[in-house]
Amino acid sequence: MDDAAGNRADDDVRPGEIDAFETATRDLVGLALRSVQDLDVSLSQYRLLLTIHELGPSSSSACAAALGVVGSSITRLADRLRASGHLVRGTDPDNRSIVTLHLTDAGRDVVRNVNDRRRRDLHTALTQLNPDARAACAAALQHLHATMAPGTSSDELRRRLPL
Repeated sequence: MDDAAGNRADDDVRPGEIDAFETATRDLVGLALRSVQDLDVSLSQYRLLLTIHELGPSSSSACAAALGVVGSSITRLADRLRASGHLVRGTDPDNRSIVTLHLTDAGRDVVRNVNDRRRRDLHTALTQLNPDARAACAAALQHLHATMAPGTSSDELRRRLPL
């Protein structure tokens, strides 16, 4: 029996349900990885560009925290991205000793192109579902998202480990 929020009264998770979510996870990760395969930057570099896009101009330590890596990794990535014209370094107006990372137009273009491709690929896949199935999937995913990070906004969760 379900309660008013659509939660099942029992804790039984059927093997077919786990299989379906594992398959969906693989499908969505595959879509995300395909969207970055033809870039002129590495996946790690793209993740840094996306982090700066999401956070705005940020220090290396803020980027490292968002990506779950050490600061020296960000410094190396930023060096390569600066050399390729995807980001520039600046200073924090409140504390000139803090170096900040800013996207250039080329960096913003990379992020926009990847996001556009992902949205196109998702749109293509979703048009294969009838509207009721699409709405049910969206509702289930929103509910799953809420249970995986209670009290965390969509923006906060998205910024944790961008892909």
